[in-house]
Parts: sequence; C-alpha cells; structure tokens
Amino acid sequence: MSNTNVQIFDTTLRDGEQVPGCKLNTDQKIIIAEQLDLLGVDIIEAGFPVSSPGDFSSVEAVSKIVKNATVCGLTRSVENDIKVAAEALQYAKKPRIHTGIGTSDSHIKFKFRSNREVIIERAVAAVRYAKSFVEDVEFYAEDAGRTDNEFLAKVCEEVIKAGATVLNIPDTTGYCLPHEYGAKIKFLKENVKGIDKAILSCHCHNDLGLATANSIEGAINGARQIECTINGIGERAGNTALEEVVMIMKQHPYLNLDTNINTSMLYGMSQLVSEHMGIHAQPNKAIVGANAFAHSSGIHQDGVIKNRETYEIIDPKDVGVTESAIVLTARSGRAALAYRAKNVGYELTKLQLDVVYNDFLKFADAKKEVEDNDIHNIIESSSIYNELR
Repeated sequence: MSNTNVQIFDTTLRDGEQVPGCKLNTDQKIIIAEQLDLLGVDIIEAGFPVSSPGDFSSVEAVSKIVKNATVCGLTRSVENDIKVAAEALQYAKKPRIHTGIGTSDSHIKFKFRSNREVIIERAVAAVRYAKSFVEDVEFYAEDAGRTDNEFLAKVCEEVIKAGATVLNIPDTTGYCLPHEYGAKIKFLKENVKGIDKAILSCHCHNDLGLATANSIEGAINGARQIECTINGIGERAGNTALEEVVMIMKQHPYLNLDTNINTSMLYGMSQLVSEHMGIHAQPNKAIVGANAFAHSSGIHQDGVIKNRETYEIIDPKDVGVTESAIVLTARSGRAALAYRAKNVGYELTKLQLDVVYNDFLKFADAKKEVEDNDIHNIIESSSIYNELR
C-alpha cells in the first residue's frame, strides 16, 4: 500500500445494519457485498458472527463470493466469539478478525467493572488467540475518543506485540472535535513503539455531526484506514459516510490522500442500500442526496446554466448522477424557465419569455414545483402560443 493510499473499510453490513428496522437477510447481504467489492472497498465487515445463526451464515456466504476485498468479522475479546468468527471466515480469500475491548475509564469502570491492567491482559489475549486463526487481526479500542492518550498508546503497543496488524481508534460516542481526534492519531503515530507494523484506522460516529471531519483529520495525521458506511447509516446518528470521505480526498488533491473507490458507482450504491434497508438518505445528504445537484434559486440556476462549476464543485457524473437538476419554483428566474422550456421543445425569444415568465410565476406561486407538463400547459394557455405553433 502506498503511503498516500487510505484503505476504505466498509461496515454497512455490520454497524450500518444496527439501525433499528434495517435488518438484512443473507441474500440481501450478498447483493450488497458483491457491489461493495466492485465499488473498490478494501475491507468489507460482513457481520458479527457469534451474535446469531443468521449473521454467522451471512458472514460465511459473503466470504465465499467476495473476490477482491478482505472480509472481516467482528468479535468481542471473548475466545468463543473469535473461534466462531474464524469458522465463519474460513472461505474468505483474505480473512480478517476484528476484536477488541473498551479502553476508556468509563468503559473500564462501569461496563467491565475492571481495571487498566486487566483490560490490557484481555486485549493481548484476544489478539493472540485471533492470530492463531488468521494473519490479519484488527484490534479496536472501544471509546478511544474518550481514552487517555498515554494509556491508549500503551494498549496499542501491547496488541502490536501480540500480532495486531490494524489498530482501530474509534470515536465511539462521536464526542471528539476534529483537532482533538487528529491530535490523538498524531500522538499514537509518534509515541507507540512498533507503530510502523500496524495501520491506524478511524472509526467515527456522527452524534455531533463530526464523523466525516474527524475521519479526514485522522487521515491527515497518519491514519491509513477509514471505517465508514454507505449513506452514513449506523447506530444512533450514524457513522462516517463512505461517499463523503472518498469525495473529500478526491476533490482536495493537495491532501495527497487517495482511495481505490470507483466513484462513478457511489450514487447507485446509495440507492441499492436504501432499497434493501428501507431507509432513504435525506434529500440534502451530501454527494448522494436527491438535492445534492439540484438548483432552484434563480441566481444559482443562471450560474449553473452558464457554467456548471459556478455552483458545483463536483461533476455529477463523477458520482454516477446523470446531470444537474434545474428545479422550477417561484424562486426561479427567466434563464431557468428558458432552459427547461427548450428541453421540452420551446425556443422562446426574449419577448416571448417575458410574457410566459409572468404566467409562470403565477402558476409557481400556487405549486411547490413546476414540472414539464406544467410548462406545456403554461405555454399553451399563453397569448404567445400561436407564435410557437
């Protein structure tokens, strides 16, 4: 892996599926996994095998069909979890076991009723046991965002010695500010002995709307894997959105970060996940939302019609969207009306446009959006219609 390449770890089928009501069956997981593989993700986290027989079967089935990506199964730092994950992953061309434990004082005290020394022992034992089944072992330090940096560094050092190849540094509660999360990654890069033997990974949640910003800041400071989901779905407010981090790196070449993602598949991938999970991206969702390339303000429409780049920093085709949308509303100007009228067969002169535009505004004030059929009706009932026949 080049030093500029950031691996994309997709957890739509595991963390994304934890959204209430978004349960996927095995056939649906296979369909999505095949497309994620074509999309170019580096790792597919297929599920949590020990959690249910159905999830075990899904991870096993996904392992059999994925051709290029690493297939990953999640576990707790429990031997049976790890053993079951290894069984589910036995058919994978490139298997990875993802094991770990909470490391923040809050988790240690209240969740595990334990102490730091015991947590390190459990972390090391889990990694060693996972390593007996697969070469590629990822360790997650749950709630790393709220974990003391020096203790976190100590945990990381010990699990690297035990054989961990990837260190997942989750902002589990979405609490970190970007500069704090970036500084945490930087601290680990500079203070963990043997860090060159492992990849640092960002797994950020969106409770404060900062998941994407935190993940990018982590990558800027040395992380070379980002864990994310299609449409940013996931527990509570969701996870880092795959399409957002990928396009940020693509649109900002000076970051000197890149991925293996075929971005022209992003919109289709978003639609596929929405269809199978029954949860649709909000219209204003970055990159893949219905309004991401739609323009209804007259000033914006005029600019986009003259040159798309006046109000669009991404070419819609780069993410699989056919074209920008000029949406006609009462806020639209003459340029937008002329553009849409031409698309449905009417070449209006300036004088004709002035007449039709006044009729259009009356119509638009009574309706949220003016459709192509409405344009026909407006023009056909206009005093200039005979001139156009």
